[in-house]
Amino acid sequence: MALRPPPPNTWANPYRGLSVQEVDIPLHQSAILAFLLGREVYRRTEFLALRNGADTALVLVAKESDVPLFSPVTEALVLAGPADVAFVVDPEVDAGNATALARVAVPGKLATVVQGTFEHVNFLYRPTPVRVRVTEVVPPLPPKLLTQAQQVVAFDEDLPPVELVLDAVEVDDLVAAHPAAHYLLPCRGSGAVPAGVEVSYLDTRPAERADWLLIGCERSLQFHRHFYDDEPPRVDLCPRARLEADPEFAASGDYALIKCCLIERGLDVGERTAVVPWGANLDEIRDGLRKLLLRSAPDLAAGEA
Repeated sequence: MALRPPPPNTWANPYRGLSVQEVDIPLHQSAILAFLLGREVYRRTEFLALRNGADTALVLVAKESDVPLFSPVTEALVLAGPADVAFVVDPEVDAGNATALARVAVPGKLATVVQGTFEHVNFLYRPTPVRVRVTEVVPPLPPKLLTQAQQVVAFDEDLPPVELVLDAVEVDDLVAAHPAAHYLLPCRGSGAVPAGVEVSYLDTRPAERADWLLIGCERSLQFHRHFYDDEPPRVDLCPRARLEADPEFAASGDYALIKCCLIERGLDVGERTAVVPWGANLDEIRDGLRKLLLRSAPDLAAGEA
């Protein structure tokens, strides 16, 4: 079967799938094919970055066999020639991480080859980072879920390049839009209220039930029922409900990472959303992102070589 160009966001995963070779041939298709066909390459090599001076070409290869340590090339496809390949040297870039590669990819180029940390080299072909909304209540700032997701994306070497976009549920905005003499907020980290306005915090379980407006989610309402045996007026701040009601998200094609306090452990992963517990740890967030982007959208896992 003839080789075909791989999909966007292709990188060598692991990076040993790319072989970098200095050559003295002109980097055009006929010369490259004449140079490579029948030439031995390492059995794990799927891509080659051929360099002649400052010029680089990116090539996809097929081999006679993956069994012996080295095997001759039986087919080669030039994915991008020197005019379409950028070569970047940045010792701060983790060459095994697609998001890190995307961060330094040169706009307008089909591929960027990156020499990064430890002088490891990798490439990103047709970079198209996947947008993932992180819907989170603020304050605190920076939001915890966004910070955790950034840590996961910076570590995981199987995820496609990801662009994390904060979709903030601003408690201060909800307070400003719903004037009241007394607010009941979930906890002391929930935000500020206008001067002269009384505020109580549900997590302290105020001794006396007051005439307040609850800014909280369904779990906060459940706590209130348990504490005071009634339901107060409420403004919902649930990140999940916000996203489900957002027509822009429905039309955007984005993915979303959300936390929900109605989930105490485990995950709820849909076609475009991954919902993690309110107190999610890094393992749960990583699991959610991997299931969302590698299972629900397997075409995004184009880096597998």
